[in-house]
Amino acid sequence: MAKTLRCMRLYADSDGESHFGDIEFEMTPVEFAPPAPALDVSESIGTKALSWMRFPEGWHNSAHVSPRRQVFLVLSGEIEVWTSTGDTRTFKPGDHLVGEDTTGKGHGARALNGEVLAVMISLE
Repeated sequence: MAKTLRCMRLYADSDGESHFGDIEFEMTPVEFAPPAPALDVSESIGTKALSWMRFPEGWHNSAHVSPRRQVFLVLSGEIEVWTSTGDTRTFKPGDHLVGEDTTGKGHGARALNGEVLAVMISLE
């Protein structure tokens, strides 16, 4: 039986407004590293690059689009992200976001309560 993994998504609509939404990835049991027991794995997604990112305490920016389709994964700290429509979400360690708003009005972000460490995975 296939399961899904739901991820937060940031995208632009046809009017250029940015929004949060959900994207789901199908997960299938796979013997990924025998003899370890099977675990749920999604289909591979092509990646281009991985970058470590450190947002210093007090870091804040204005609206910008995602420079490419990418996955953002928070490792430590908290970061607040807002859309052009004013919707705001806070991302904490373990939270992840698929950034797909490569056009439109973009989104903004700020580090909360100290520095933030994250990984950015650029998708093909």
